[in-house]
Amino acid sequence: MAVGLKKKRRIQLIVIGFILIAVATALIGYGAKDGIEFFRSPSQIAENTPPPTEVFRIGGLVEVGSLVKDGTTARFVVTDGGASVPVVFTGILPDLFSEGTGMIGTGKLVNGTFEAREILAKHDENYMPKEVADALKEQGVYQPSAN
Repeated sequence: MAVGLKKKRRIQLIVIGFILIAVATALIGYGAKDGIEFFRSPSQIAENTPPPTEVFRIGGLVEVGSLVKDGTTARFVVTDGGASVPVVFTGILPDLFSEGTGMIGTGKLVNGTFEAREILAKHDENYMPKEVADALKEQGVYQPSAN
């Protein structure tokens, strides 16, 4: 009879272990869901518009002649050569941010305008974020520097 009790106890411990692992996995997934931000190019946004509640990253080149600064608010257009998306950002732009250069922004698309909460710019004349370079290559616009 003692063998049956040991076997039953062992099965109970295994089941409790699986339940604890499932709960831990669910909690990790729930905690990480706000930290996951997908990258989209302007062409992907034009093809499939994300809902205004979804936070994602957009990347491309800042269209030449599109940058307008009004105090701490900046408005510009980001393009990948296939499509363009207007962007608005309130805050301090990175020092290296300029027209014709690569950028990545994090935010939401509201009424056709990307409302950025963060803007990242390339850090030197040779760097282009991988996601941006891939999106530009897909559109046939990317031209790597000769250096």
